[in-house]
Amino acid sequence: MMYRKWWKFLAVALVLFSVIGGLLISVPELPILNESIRNLYYHVPMWFAMIIIYLVSVIYSIKYLSSSNENDDLIAVESVNTGIIFGFLGLGTGMIWANFTWGAPWPNDPKLNGSAIATLMYLAYIILRGSLDEEQKRAKISAIYNIFSFPIMIVLLFVLPRLTDSLHPGNGGNPGFGAYDLDSNMRWVFYTAVLGWILVATWIMTIRYRIRLLQNKRNQID
Repeated sequence: MMYRKWWKFLAVALVLFSVIGGLLISVPELPILNESIRNLYYHVPMWFAMIIIYLVSVIYSIKYLSSSNENDDLIAVESVNTGIIFGFLGLGTGMIWANFTWGAPWPNDPKLNGSAIATLMYLAYIILRGSLDEEQKRAKISAIYNIFSFPIMIVLLFVLPRLTDSLHPGNGGNPGFGAYDLDSNMRWVFYTAVLGWILVATWIMTIRYRIRLLQNKRNQID
């Protein structure tokens, strides 16, 4: 059984390395950002993990519409539940970073506003599911909602901020972090953090999915 859990050990190792390395490994001295650039290791990976896990939810929503398999619907909803967790972590770490670099935790920035709208959109998905009692109807309607939500989220986070003024790197004419002279140490820690947190998000989703299966089995017995 241990060989099946290799990716979980990898997830823990990658996250520990990125957290410890992110605090201890030297970073370039950049104006305005200064030491706050270390938040790159903790803020951006949250969004990567969120987007990947939302993509998983879309894939399984599509699978449910074609198969009507209840397990596909459960994976989709638990992926959304997990993605929301990482969305809030991304918002929280972003607010901390913004407070130090831009002077306010929530300046009027299109990417910040878009991320808030996207989070509310997925919270609405959870509310929608809770408002429908009939299982198949709930699963089908929420699957359709989920499929349309994902491209809207991509537009809110990556398209609209590029069309207007934005404080975020890589948006509104600002150069992305790749344009800065980030040393190889930063890149190693950053990519490690991204992969590690994606694996952690997948791990959390699978745990939630298995809990939901046990709850359904218990409800059927009762």
